Amino acid sequence: MRLLPVFLLLPITALAADRAVDPNFHGWFNYFGDHPLGKSKWGVHLEGQYRRNDLILKWQQLMIRPAINYDVNKNLTLTAGYANVRSYSYSDLSPATPATREHRIWEQAQIRYRMKKVALNTRLRLEQRFLGSANPAQPGYRYENRFRAWEQITIPVRGKTYFTAYDEVWFYLKPYVGKTFFDQNRAYAAAGFRLNPAVRLEVGYMNQAVFQRSGLVRESNHTLMVSLFSNARIGRR
Repeated sequence: MRLLPVFLLLPITALAADRAVDPNFHGWFNYFGDHPLGKSKWGVHLEGQYRRNDLILKWQQLMIRPAINYDVNKNLTLTAGYANVRSYSYSDLSPATPATREHRIWEQAQIRYRMKKVALNTRLRLEQRFLGSANPAQPGYRYENRFRAWEQITIPVRGKTYFTAYDEVWFYLKPYVGKTFFDQNRAYAAAGFRLNPAVRLEVGYMNQAVFQRSGLVRESNHTLMVSLFSNARIGRR
């Protein structure tokens, strides 16, 4: 399972060769909270992502993504949630369209394991997507499915600092609309800082390779990532 994203990336590399490349520069500013509820195995996931194009000058996307967590054991957490997404047109190699709305239901399994001081994390996620039309003359929503596989490594550096990196591959499951079933790949590296036992900050870089649905364009999105994480407990210990 640790090598799952690597195997999935092999055909993506071949597909990318014959596409026009569209580079973009983004800034993503995020909050990720996984908050246990008292002494129970249940918890809440609270997430907001403020995504900008041209680093900070223009809108790219706004996402609110709450969920419920259940800790099966210390290594496995199951999650189910909802996402509300507003997306804006930004690519120079795709038609300009009005902002669109998406409602998303999602389920995931997150598996944590260690190799001495090195922490490893596998996340598998299914999404059921209700995509709003970009054509005002044809309002409504289209249904699609998507699968995501994510692998992360975290290495302590000194004191409260650490290094982390991940790769995540995304692909469509039927039904979907597009020339390819590959959606995108995200490769990320960051420096992390533990501000206190429950809160940490990461500042890093992500390269997001997006395969546009036309099959003609691959975006290479250079992204500044600033993320705040919290696992503060809610309620009595």
